[in-house]
Amino acid sequence: MFHKLLVAIDTSDMSQYVFDEAVSLAKTNNARLLLLHVLNPLDEQYIDGTVIEPIIFYSEYQGENDKTYIDWQKLKEKRLKWLQSQRDRAKKLGMVAESNQHIGEASRTICNVARSWGADLIVIGRRGRSGLSEFFLGSVSNYVLHHASCSVLIVQGPLIQTNGRKVSQTKTLETETETKTETKAENSI
Repeated sequence: MFHKLLVAIDTSDMSQYVFDEAVSLAKTNNARLLLLHVLNPLDEQYIDGTVIEPIIFYSEYQGENDKTYIDWQKLKEKRLKWLQSQRDRAKKLGMVAESNQHIGEASRTICNVARSWGADLIVIGRRGRSGLSEFFLGSVSNYVLHHASCSVLIVQGPLIQTNGRKVSQTKTLETETETKTETKAENSI
């Protein structure tokens, strides 16, 4: 049924579940995998949100000694090595796998790459954003679900027991990350 699976992953804990689900589906369907990682220079985890430096976008302004440029290049190299290690891991599990790293806005890039590669299925995780958080920050999985040219599987991740009720581990991870970010911001003031 599915012969080409595009697997959208990042370095979050959630991506491990996305990867495992995609490998399982690929084994079942004897499908090929394309592991896709998208770096967005405007994403808060990559740059200081108070200053957006044009050198990331315009190569003619990039100086080899510019700290932001050097940091960005190191990040791209580090993420590419990580992505290649994920591809190698999939190959060791018997998959036919390739990998691509793109720079841009994740949701549109995922849809465009899926279309150009001819994917039958996109496998993607979700961060569990809702309400105002989803409104202001957007939802990559929601965009992909509504704009992809093929089927989309959104991986939720495992449920854990918290205060007597089952909660998505994704939600717990997001809360922990937000708390760490808030603490870091408070300490830098």
